[in-house]
Amino acid sequence: MLRYRSRICALTLFPILAAMLLLAAPATAGHAKAETGRQAIVLTAFGTSYPEALQSILHIRDKVAKANPGTPVKLAFTSNIIRRIWQERRSDEAWKKANPGIPEDVLFVRTPLATIADLQDEGYTDIAVQSMHVFAGEEFHDTLTMVAGLRSISTLKPQHKPFKCIVVGRPALGMPGVAHPYAEDIAAATKALKGDVAEAGKMGAALVYMGHGNDFFSTGIYAEFQAAMQAEYDYPVFVGCVEGFPGFDEMLKQLKASGNRKVLMKPFMIVAGDHASNDMAGDEDDAWKVMLEKAGFSVKTELRGLGMIDAWADIYVRHLRDAMAE
Repeated sequence: MLRYRSRICALTLFPILAAMLLLAAPATAGHAKAETGRQAIVLTAFGTSYPEALQSILHIRDKVAKANPGTPVKLAFTSNIIRRIWQERRSDEAWKKANPGIPEDVLFVRTPLATIADLQDEGYTDIAVQSMHVFAGEEFHDTLTMVAGLRSISTLKPQHKPFKCIVVGRPALGMPGVAHPYAEDIAAATKALKGDVAEAGKMGAALVYMGHGNDFFSTGIYAEFQAAMQAEYDYPVFVGCVEGFPGFDEMLKQLKASGNRKVLMKPFMIVAGDHASNDMAGDEDDAWKVMLEKAGFSVKTELRGLGMIDAWADIYVRHLRDAMAE
């Protein structure tokens, strides 16, 4: 009886399995080969509300646009707060008059998902999303999962799929994986900051970077970058983060051990916005500049985002090119 029931189950399941296989098989028979899709590029960043800091993002955008003539390049900000600020400003005629030159794609900036949806609605089916982040942290993780969700969209007819191809370019300091070893990306990043080391050297000052970091997505990449900078230039370079590891205290301990009493401090962020202006160079008691001065250091701060450095902006151009090629 058991053998008989097994045969009945097999006979019953066979048509179901066959139907599933037919549905899963590519529906290419009887259809012409799909045409190459229209390409577009989306640059994603946290964003900034500081008009002067915005230039770092626009500099990267212009570099990407020049390297990809004829391909539309759109900006997208992940911060809800930042986007709302720009939404309010676009209807504030007095503010716009006092701050001329803000491009439309900033005043009307949207989320990465909304930006991609707009492009798909306009007929773009090949989308390259380039992260303008420093390292593969929380926001980059969210970008990857968003794109994975869009890739997973399936339709009965292949020609109705919203995207033929959608890819993500890695952050400046790379990401885990074997295709592009992140140690090579760190090495490229250290070479891009050669000018900072030379500037600190002329002052006889230690070079200190303030990174953003993340409280619960700390990977140690900042400490590894610090070690790479010290090895590359044989110079006292130290990195600390607003959030996560290494923090101010870890950075300060190493700075004191170096014996340097002069400091050149810069943001290790794409833009020199709120964190750079207030947490790093501000006048409040918890600003890094004030805390270092209280610890006996002579401090010079420079409000310049990484995006303003040609060699750093070129990193994103190369990472985007890699993603588009793959």
